[in-house]
Amino acid sequence: MKEGFDNKKYVKIQSQKIRERFKLFDKLYLEIGGKLFDDSHAARVLPGFKNDAKISMFKELKDDLEIIFCINAGDIEKNKTRAEYGITYDTEVLKLINNSKKMGFSVNSVVITLYKNQVSVDKFIKRLERNGIKTYIHTFTKGYPTDVETIVSEEGYGANPYIETTKPLILVNAPGPGSGKLATCLSQIYHEHKMGINAGYAKFETFPVWNLGLKHPVNLAYEAATADLKDVNMIDPFHLDSYGETAVNYNRDVEMFPVLKSILNKVSENDIYKSPTDMGVNMIGFCIKDNELVEEASKKEIVRRYYSELNNYKKGLTDSDSYQKIKLLMNELNIDENYLDVIKPALDKSEKEGKPVISLKISKRKIITGKQTDILSPASSLVLNAIKELSKIPDDIALLSPNVLEPMLKLKKDMYNSSMPLQLTEVLTALSICSTTNPMVEKALSNLKKLKYCEAHATYIVENGDLKALKSLKINLTCEPEFLSNLELK
Repeated sequence: MKEGFDNKKYVKIQSQKIRERFKLFDKLYLEIGGKLFDDSHAARVLPGFKNDAKISMFKELKDDLEIIFCINAGDIEKNKTRAEYGITYDTEVLKLINNSKKMGFSVNSVVITLYKNQVSVDKFIKRLERNGIKTYIHTFTKGYPTDVETIVSEEGYGANPYIETTKPLILVNAPGPGSGKLATCLSQIYHEHKMGINAGYAKFETFPVWNLGLKHPVNLAYEAATADLKDVNMIDPFHLDSYGETAVNYNRDVEMFPVLKSILNKVSENDIYKSPTDMGVNMIGFCIKDNELVEEASKKEIVRRYYSELNNYKKGLTDSDSYQKIKLLMNELNIDENYLDVIKPALDKSEKEGKPVISLKISKRKIITGKQTDILSPASSLVLNAIKELSKIPDDIALLSPNVLEPMLKLKKDMYNSSMPLQLTEVLTALSICSTTNPMVEKALSNLKKLKYCEAHATYIVENGDLKALKSLKINLTCEPEFLSNLELK
């Protein structure tokens, strides 16, 4: 895959920038926006960006940092889910903690924010504590966001318990937006300054990229990704006024800056930030080495987000505003729903065969399709066809014989009373077993890794096991907003 982003340079200059910032204070609370691990959005819009780039960068600072994770009590109570992983926020926190510890990072604690005595939250706290994880409870900050005198007092931030930390750099991370990271940072800074410690705040937000244009496709892709949050990129007026320089930020940070600046000035009596952009430490814009390639990747991501929001609308998860907003972004860039060249072949094949189909682009000029059969789901057919093509195995040779697949179908019917075709995970399991005695199957399986970041399009909403398996293979999947059950009735 061609690269438009210099990941090695990014890790180097980003860690240097953060080190420069925390040297300004005795202690720096760094709010981490977006994903700490596996930043797949950045990898898609910046070809060459490694999913683990952020964590690789923080490894350079590992001896100087510890991590606090925040989670909103309301998100625990509502079982809020990370769409890309299909797991709840509380499970994601546990996953983040385990990943951090495995990599040798010091995890300080978990802060439960906006706590209201919820029974489900109390159970989660017990689970954390029984696993040796310290927990702290924060309730609503009195006076927030307008009454600065009350916020910066014993009734406001002073009412929160102090979290003891020992390192000069404290990363404050969360499973998603609205988790209370900023409030946790400010509460800690309030306590630190009461004890005579010069603590500061900074923000590490990857997108929007402050030193790219307002309408650069990378920044528009961020707007598309946050369409459900109704985020809007804008020129930072405070930065323009203070420095005469154009910088891009987004509406929530710009709107909150006067309040945040007042709180920081009140807490620390140290006025070092003249704009929300000043608070950031993001260096990602300096590491783009092929702008044309990056723009192209970002346009593709916007189309993917469009289909994702169409699907969410069909499922009743969002209103029409989200996908309509992304459609406007596509109009600005003069692209449409068929911008991904993998879409039309899927639709054409489905119309011809009268069956659900998934298509997959495995090379510049080669698109493979897979249709639903009595034995295989479209995803199963697709991946079998793709790895056969990549392994140069003739089409008339079956990787898995009916002698293997039919007993699996019979067992599935007997145990679960299901006549559903075999899903991708089941087929991959059968392949892995057969590979121990069949070198051809072993060769085909070795090519699975070549499907990473390939474009795919389904003529229906892929769900459950097939969706999880395709995501595990890192395939960039888009889906028509049609339920499979509806297609089968036609």
